[in-house]
Amino acid sequence: MPARSHNPGGASRMRRRALLGTAALVVLVALAGLAAYLTRDGRTTPKPPVSQPSSANLSTPLPSSAASSSPQLPGSHSALPVAPSTHDPIAFGKAAAVALWSYDTRAYTQPELLSALHGWLTTETKYADAASVDAGVPSPTLWQEMATNGQFATATVAEAHFPDSFTRALQADPGALTTAYVYAVTVSGKQSIAWNGSPAGGAEDRVTTLAVQCRPSQPCALVGVLPAVAP
Repeated sequence: MPARSHNPGGASRMRRRALLGTAALVVLVALAGLAAYLTRDGRTTPKPPVSQPSSANLSTPLPSSAASSSPQLPGSHSALPVAPSTHDPIAFGKAAAVALWSYDTRAYTQPELLSALHGWLTTETKYADAASVDAGVPSPTLWQEMATNGQFATATVAEAHFPDSFTRALQADPGALTTAYVYAVTVSGKQSIAWNGSPAGGAEDRVTTLAVQCRPSQPCALVGVLPAVAP
């Protein structure tokens, strides 16, 4: 095997990850271990048996809006997730978390879900980290196994906020945000999973930190999923 890769696609992905890491460092300079973003952890799926942040909105309760998903009826099928049009990184982060924690093998295929989630990503390719989003979607093989059992998952959000380290970094250097307008948003909630023969399924708590881009001139978009949760 050659010692050096000549795959231009791989090199491009590595450049995007490096640039994303640079952008994240600007807004998360106080986070220890942020370099691990370049070696993000995958998420496993259980099988069956822009506005500038201010002190007033650093932690917001869950509103009664489309940012959270109501429990799904056993016989219903969910639609593919569509990104909301908002300039509020907290609201967008909540909606993105629900989209990332939800799936329905009865209603669409794994490639269709990946394509829909990629639609949430920023169009600025030097920041978009599709690989971190893809890591949270079951592989084609696992998806097929889950589809055989009619497995689906719904999600609800309990709370979302800007991590303390993010707000401290902005307080120390308010101008740091204006390069990429990338916000860190930590979201906590619950994922409920059900399948044929077990409509009640099971549930587990979920928490994640997302990188969200909200430029003043355009609605928010997803940058990527950090490998570690920022409190």
